[in-house]
Amino acid sequence: MGEKGKKSKTMSKSQSAAKEHKDQLERLQKKDPEFYQYLQEHGKDLLTFDEEDIDDDDEGVDVYMEDGENQLGDETHMHDIPEEEEKPSKNVLTTEMVNSWCKSIREDEKLSAVHSLMKAFRTACHYGDDTGTDSSAKFTAMSSSVFNKIMLFTLSEMDRVLRKLLKLPASGGKRETINELMNTKQWKNYNHLVKSYLGNALHVLNQMTDTTMISFTLRRLQYSSVFLAAFPSLLRKYIKVALHFWGTGSDALPGVSFLFLRDLCIRLGSDCLDECFRGIYKAYVLNCHFVNAAKLQQIQFLANCVIELVRVDLPTAYQHAFVFIRQLAMLLRDALNMKTKEVFRKVYEWKFINCLELWTGAICTFSTEADFRPLAYPLTQIIYGVARLVPTARYFPLRLRCVRMLNRISASTGTFIPVSMLLLDMLEMKELNRPPTGGVGKAVDLRTTLKASKPILKTRAFQEACVISVVEELAEHLAQRCYSAAFFELSFIPAVRLRSFCKSTKVDRFRKEMRHLIRKIEANTEFTNERRASVTFLPNDNAATSFLEDEKKMGTSPLSQYVITLRQRAQQRNDSMMKSSVVVGENSSVFGRKLDQIPDSDEEDDTRNEDGASVFSSSWLPRGNSRADLSKEEKKKKKKKGMEQEEGIGDDDEDIVQDLVLSSDEDEDVLSESDNTFGEDGKGEQLGGSRQQSKKQNPKNLSKKNVRSRRHEKNNKSSKRKRAS
Repeated sequence: MGEKGKKSKTMSKSQSAAKEHKDQLERLQKKDPEFYQYLQEHGKDLLTFDEEDIDDDDEGVDVYMEDGENQLGDETHMHDIPEEEEKPSKNVLTTEMVNSWCKSIREDEKLSAVHSLMKAFRTACHYGDDTGTDSSAKFTAMSSSVFNKIMLFTLSEMDRVLRKLLKLPASGGKRETINELMNTKQWKNYNHLVKSYLGNALHVLNQMTDTTMISFTLRRLQYSSVFLAAFPSLLRKYIKVALHFWGTGSDALPGVSFLFLRDLCIRLGSDCLDECFRGIYKAYVLNCHFVNAAKLQQIQFLANCVIELVRVDLPTAYQHAFVFIRQLAMLLRDALNMKTKEVFRKVYEWKFINCLELWTGAICTFSTEADFRPLAYPLTQIIYGVARLVPTARYFPLRLRCVRMLNRISASTGTFIPVSMLLLDMLEMKELNRPPTGGVGKAVDLRTTLKASKPILKTRAFQEACVISVVEELAEHLAQRCYSAAFFELSFIPAVRLRSFCKSTKVDRFRKEMRHLIRKIEANTEFTNERRASVTFLPNDNAATSFLEDEKKMGTSPLSQYVITLRQRAQQRNDSMMKSSVVVGENSSVFGRKLDQIPDSDEEDDTRNEDGASVFSSSWLPRGNSRADLSKEEKKKKKKKGMEQEEGIGDDDEDIVQDLVLSSDEDEDVLSESDNTFGEDGKGEQLGGSRQQSKKQNPKNLSKKNVRSRRHEKNNKSSKRKRAS
């Protein structure tokens, strides 16, 4: 009787459950007829059931649930439509479901389809996250083809849909537009859709590792960047992600990331300008630790991006540039006052020099702007001080780079900067006067060198590179004033010292090169003196500025024509030394000047959609912490690379630099014990930071080795004397 009673109880329970489920389906049919019709078409087995199925389900629940708890709980009787009624029993996203939503959005613009698609988009962006089972998630499984369909349609169409719901123009917009929109009824009704779209897209950006997928996603999100004005926290995260891709990406990703950042600055203005300026400068500094022939174009591309971002708001950029240039000046001041190896290393490293190059390019670009021109004077003083900090032959490449920057500033601002003494002092050092003793040597690329090692210093290739660069930079300096009435006085001392070098040098090819330059200077002096003899104005008259103005436009002076041939020769030499190139920077380093023209044409949309179809046609699905895992691998590679580089430091005495001397003396080798040790080119520390030196580079270890070797020599000498006695 007991068993029969139990069976009757279970039967009554199953009957009541079946009746209740039928009532729920009837209520669902009345409340959401579209979804009920969809179930009839695609899931008839969900609507047709019997009591045995209910009975089986109850038995299954009893196995996995303790204390008779049901999945619905007590809330099933408190709500008209429980959670199970809003979703199929199998939470699997299918292609048919996504296609029906996309069709409804395109044709009928149904809001319910938009909500369903956004839930599917959230599931796609968070697919594979190791966060446990989310009870609020409507869908839990999908295939790669469904993921691709959801991502492509949402990224391509959601901006248009959101703008239509919020009654905004089809494209564009400013921060003021969003501020006005936030007070409207449309924003209160649909702002959660905007936040969901931007937040989930940001999440999947952090999971992606393929550069083409990231580039396409950023391109599409750029159209909706104006909505970030309403979400400051999301805005900061987007800036951080875009800066990361700009600094570390490959192929077209850095260019796409920069365009996204520039669009943010143009549309949102002061909301993100300060953070973008600080972030992009920091990212630039972090990416110019090391320079070689392959990385030159990438660094130039990054510098051009920074300069182009400065163009967005020059007054705001001036405030940041002033602070950054002041930081460089403080580092130079510490080096001049303290004169220790640590502070010298902070100045004589690639990061410091590349920062000088960056601000030189910015000042040359905006030399005519009143907001930026005042920075030319302090930057010139810093560059001049860096060039004269350690006046030894090993730092000839660094000095020539500084002279090149000073010539650029002088040419763009029209101010006279006396750089001839920096070049002529180099010619008086013995390293460039005597014949080479280290053989021919390999070709030296001064663009990728800050300090020459002692073996390279004695080679013929290094001497030729330095002398030719001195001729080129001195000719550039004099050519800037070759149409001035005072050219004779300006070129008199350089001409005298060049003749002195021709007499003292023992290298015939250097003598020949210098005599050629002297002849051009003398010819240009005659060119200006003939026309100066017929003028009547005084040197302080305004008429002196128009002296030889027509000849200057035509470029007919002997020295200016000679400089053109020198530039062509230098370009050919640089091209021959370029062993490889970086793709980013070849076509992406030049930007237009019209910042308000952002491409929104239909043709470009079509091409981007085609690109997206090819990008999201793979079998990729997001996995939890994929971006974090990749960053860990990158850190390991960088750490390993840094250890290898530090192992290379100190293999010989390349890093041993003499104490500050005003001339290159024979005491170079003797002073190696008390010298200042500088970091290898490109392996220094960040501005204001510190870096642990390797044992080979530690001056204490070097001094210990020297002391031991000297003790060993003394012991040998004393033993020899004893034997002799």
